[in-house]
Amino acid sequence: MAPRDLSLPESAGPRPPGAPALDPSDRGRLLAGAHHDPHALLGAHPVPGGIVFRALRPFARSVAVVVDGERTPLASEGDGLFSAVLPLGAIPVYTLLVAYDGDEQEVHDPYRFLPALGDLDLHLIREGRHEQLWKALGAEPMTHQGVTGTRFTVWAPNAQGVRLATDFTYWDGTAFPMRSLGACGVWELFLPGIGEGTRYKFEITSRYGHRFLKADPMARRTEAPPNTASIVHASHHEWGDAEWMAHRGDVPVHAAPFSVYEVHLPSWRPGLTYRQLAEELPSYVKELGFTHVEFMPVAEHPFGGSWGYQVTGFYAPTARLGTPDDFKYLVDALHRAGIGVIMDWVPAHFPKDDWALARFDGDPLYEPGNSQRAEHPDWGTFEFDFGRTEVRNFLVANATYWCEEFHIDGLRVDAVASMLYLDYSRDSGQWTPNVYGGREDLDAMAFLQEMNATVYRRNPGVVTIAEESTAWGGVTRPTDSGGLGFGLKWNMGWMHDSLEYIGKEPVHRKYHHHEMTFSMIYAYSENYVLPISHDEVVHGKQALVSKMPGDWWQRRANHRAYLGFMWAHPGKQLLFMGQEFAQGAEWSEEHGPEWWLLDPGYVAAGDHRGVQDLVRDLNTLYRATPALWQRDTDPGGFRWVLCDAADDNVFAFLRYDADGTPLLAVSNFSPVVRHDYRLGVPDEVPVWYQALNTDAARYGGSDVTHLDGIKPENGGITLTLPPLATVWLTPSSV
Repeated sequence: MAPRDLSLPESAGPRPPGAPALDPSDRGRLLAGAHHDPHALLGAHPVPGGIVFRALRPFARSVAVVVDGERTPLASEGDGLFSAVLPLGAIPVYTLLVAYDGDEQEVHDPYRFLPALGDLDLHLIREGRHEQLWKALGAEPMTHQGVTGTRFTVWAPNAQGVRLATDFTYWDGTAFPMRSLGACGVWELFLPGIGEGTRYKFEITSRYGHRFLKADPMARRTEAPPNTASIVHASHHEWGDAEWMAHRGDVPVHAAPFSVYEVHLPSWRPGLTYRQLAEELPSYVKELGFTHVEFMPVAEHPFGGSWGYQVTGFYAPTARLGTPDDFKYLVDALHRAGIGVIMDWVPAHFPKDDWALARFDGDPLYEPGNSQRAEHPDWGTFEFDFGRTEVRNFLVANATYWCEEFHIDGLRVDAVASMLYLDYSRDSGQWTPNVYGGREDLDAMAFLQEMNATVYRRNPGVVTIAEESTAWGGVTRPTDSGGLGFGLKWNMGWMHDSLEYIGKEPVHRKYHHHEMTFSMIYAYSENYVLPISHDEVVHGKQALVSKMPGDWWQRRANHRAYLGFMWAHPGKQLLFMGQEFAQGAEWSEEHGPEWWLLDPGYVAAGDHRGVQDLVRDLNTLYRATPALWQRDTDPGGFRWVLCDAADDNVFAFLRYDADGTPLLAVSNFSPVVRHDYRLGVPDEVPVWYQALNTDAARYGGSDVTHLDGIKPENGGITLTLPPLATVWLTPSSV
């Protein structure tokens, strides 16, 4: 039923009495967006003679209040303010009729609602202990006091005032000032009738009087770059991965097979959305036998050329490929295919874009106040203030957010070393020692410990992985023993040394033999992943096959032999996309892998398919052979057979599973066949069978192979070693 129009002509009698004038200071601060409590001025309040109704509606032609179906006009006070006093004894339920040129809308008044954020939430935010911070801050569609709308909340403790600017206000925040909820620094506004898909930003007035628009740090959805607005979002995805989630933690990750395919989603198949990727990526990864995929950062970032490592939207998957629910669909599809999902997570730094986190409320907030400490010297970014409880909470909650809301199985934490050292990339005089006079960042240590402990406690089966490039002790030691608490650590030393070795001409490799054996000196000091990642195939470093010396045949042979050595070496494996089929060119985020190399019409397609077939077989045998993964962190699971044959470029070692069943890996990094090569092996194995030979013809090799079993004699076996190849031998035939 339409409200009755009680507006009166001039001769029909007096209008409702005017409202008491606002205090000039309050009025000025309200209109300037610098008032801490607009709800005390706007909405309905008792006054002598009744209830005053006051609304702030810039550009409105008229505003009326509707009570029990009766419409009463409000008088204009100028500057978009409208008010009137109604002779009522109590504040009623009411709506507003707001008329613009050619349009009239009946709306609930945002300023008649109590705060939609509870005291417990505010307490946890202030203490820095809100482990589900995304449910308290940001934009939350909800029903509040019986009315459907969206609660907007933001942490901006240094602001004079905060207003909500939206697409439907043409990015002018005047109509929707937010209220401060006290010492915690949170500002709040419940906006009735506003739901999913609304684009918004926060209009902040700093303590210095500057006014600017900021994207929501807690936004769960964003516009696609180069646009920068936040979008109100509620998830409607129905998960189908219950079985995966129930069993993903049955075996501890360090004692389970873990072979990772690293992917840059926007360029894996350029142009595909999350949902389209879900139709192709799981089947490809499953066919190749990898246990996990690792996504380079998916959180929103303005510059695609950063590959996602300069994040502005820490709680939002990049909109370039679809919505948050679309990303969930992709994760779900991978889980249903039996593939775990790891994502790169970037808490070390953030870019200086003026619409994002930098100087968020006009002062350093997420970054340290000390400019020397705030600036990251390598990347032109800001570092996080790990010593501030709210900032630490923002990041800890973000880590668990991806695990809980998106069912992510692991977080690979980027640039850990840059967080741990106060003098990272800084010269003398550019950093200040900690309270003990050392170079360790104690706040960053505490943050990483808290993050790891929280993630593991809240998300059984999840693993955290450190990209940490120094000899920091205890990266994967539990936090209750003083360690940082990561589950795994990238073995950057192994990566660097082994690539140095394999890049040498075979004639020179004998002088670098130790670079392939040194990793075993420290192999059990941490729980390691062996990474051949995106960082090793860009910026002039060349693709993996192109690092190899020799002609095309030799480069491929070296590539295959190296992968065979890598898969047998203690530690988990990670291989970047394109390297699984020996792409010769460096990776480009614009073009992605060179899939055309596998096209049947390409003259050398067989060469690349041979390497791809090898990777498939490596993963298949790896998963079926507990000796290769069950005792990765146990020194008793490894024994050198031959580590000093530098002149021959030969390495041989044994891996053992929990029952003592061995696998023998032999690598010949020389381009010559070595006949009658003697190796000492355990007497308890009656016959050794070739399980894998990277020189097999089907992989593109010369097919120097062992078709029959090999029986030990006098405490050893005699082999013919194929050129530039790795051979795996097991006690049973495959």
